[in-house]
Amino acid sequence: MQMGIDTQSSYWNQTTQAAPLAVFRVLFGLLMFLSMIRFWAYGWIERLYLEPAFHFSYYGFEWVKPLGGFTYILFIICGLSALMVSVGYKYRIAIVVFFLSFTYIELMDKTTYLNHYYFVSLVSFVMIFLPANAYAAIDAYKHKEIASEYIPQWNVDVIKLMLGVVYFYAGLAKLNSDWLIHAMPLKMWLPGGYDLPILGYWLQQTWVHYALSWAGTLYDLSVPFLLIYSATRWFGYTMVIVFHVLTSLLFPIGMFPYLMIACTLIFFPPKWHVNVLKRLGHSVSWMRPDNYAGRTLNIDNKSFWTRVKLNAIIVFFALQLIIPFRYLMYPGELFWTEEGFRFSWRVMLMEKAGIADFKIVDGKTGQRFYVDNRDFLTPFQEKQMSFQPDFILEYAHYLGHHFESQGHENLEVYVDSYVALNGRPSRPFIDPEVDLMKEKESFKHKQWILPFEDEIKGL
Repeated sequence: MQMGIDTQSSYWNQTTQAAPLAVFRVLFGLLMFLSMIRFWAYGWIERLYLEPAFHFSYYGFEWVKPLGGFTYILFIICGLSALMVSVGYKYRIAIVVFFLSFTYIELMDKTTYLNHYYFVSLVSFVMIFLPANAYAAIDAYKHKEIASEYIPQWNVDVIKLMLGVVYFYAGLAKLNSDWLIHAMPLKMWLPGGYDLPILGYWLQQTWVHYALSWAGTLYDLSVPFLLIYSATRWFGYTMVIVFHVLTSLLFPIGMFPYLMIACTLIFFPPKWHVNVLKRLGHSVSWMRPDNYAGRTLNIDNKSFWTRVKLNAIIVFFALQLIIPFRYLMYPGELFWTEEGFRFSWRVMLMEKAGIADFKIVDGKTGQRFYVDNRDFLTPFQEKQMSFQPDFILEYAHYLGHHFESQGHENLEVYVDSYVALNGRPSRPFIDPEVDLMKEKESFKHKQWILPFEDEIKGL
């Protein structure tokens, strides 16, 4: 049976040196290993996953929960598998284990959602299909039959495409009136950096807020193309360094800036990566490019499994191009309802703050009482819950089931909530007359979200 693509076309048969993919593997695995150590060292495992009595779940993944004390073991497994990926040891097993363990960690509590966690899961999934251990890897050094200087061109291009999607979609998301016309939310955030040396004074200037809003948009939209072309590559990479160093100084976004600085090196030509590995090879024998000279990875494009793999990659990227636009299926303002907001590379585009007071009512007697959220949620969880409708719904159901277990009957759960978005006055968010116990989570529009009563123009 004919698969969906022509694997005999000229592109699928093109080869390139494996060095860029090898350097990418080394840096990606190393940074993920350091991230696990950092997460542990800061005490975030206990604070985010062990201390809370309740955890917010992703729809369809309610079964993914912290593992109690074994959560530490999960982080150890994730960190060690990342280190094994970096050195290319038992790579196939290591990358699968890393993808599964990291993604499980990511899914344990929706409160911790970050775009770069999603990026790591996607990249590690793609790497399962790539021969990243064919060059400058312990696997290739020990097993000469897989050692290869040349690999199919698409193995490198898929990483470039993933990075291009992240940047370009982040740029498209910035084409809105709040970001470009009102410099929001940078106008709210940047003055907080008043104590930074040199930068502190400038961050108080309104024109700087606008300049950085527009510069960020132009950067995201242009940098993938600047990195592709050799004539502009160094200029583009300089922009990458400046942009991500600046964001790391201004915002607490962890390892993400360094991850992107490392990952975008894959756009440099193979010769550059070979020279890097030659230098490293002076100290690490399995990294020496001479060990793999002249070998080409032999892949049968006619084989069933090769066709399956290539089609899986194509379907994967088709989804990546479509998923960020799923918000168009929902009415209302995206930043207000957040229906279709996650997994769309909308990075740091809004500042929301809210309050949510939950009322437990006996539907027969009318007796009621209010909940102190601090009895059930950490301050971080309460903050995130207060302005995200799916969080509010899940928490309402949790409260209902909790008080039912204590003997209360005929329970109804209502919420009085107010949210402020990007400097606007706080306004009612959830219909206070709707019993949230009767509402179910789904992909349908949540009609109990009150109208935004304003307009944010753009994508």
